Amino acid sequence: MSFAAEFKKFALRGNVIDLAVGVVIGAAFGKIVTSLVDNIIMPPIGYLIGGIDFSSYKWILRPADAATKTAEVAVQYGVFINVLIQFAIVALAIFLVVKMINKLTRHEEAVAPPTADQVLLAEIRDLLKKQQ
Repeated sequence: MSFAAEFKKFALRGNVIDLAVGVVIGAAFGKIVTSLVDNIIMPPIGYLIGGIDFSSYKWILRPADAATKTAEVAVQYGVFINVLIQFAIVALAIFLVVKMINKLTRHEEAVAPPTADQVLLAEIRDLLKKQQ
């Protein structure tokens, strides 16, 4: 089988296409969650803690210097807090989706019929009970 034919067989397999769709939807979902956190959730939280925007929280290691044209060096932990909240929302949403899918696809496990050995042992057990 040629390389091109093998690649075509791999690329057109159902799992690869499902994965590609999942990645595209996941990227769009990530943008929605980012907007939700940045524009809806964080402003009220910032208002409640004194009108401070979390994304502006930073620890300045070296301030900007206009004379030497060096940029500010800072650890932006407020942005990190926003990302943590985004992650928590995405994790919760994925958990709920998986839970819903599991609930919809859950099937009762079929009870397997007893094997011949199990039937024979049950008969022996019943005979022994009658003799006592």
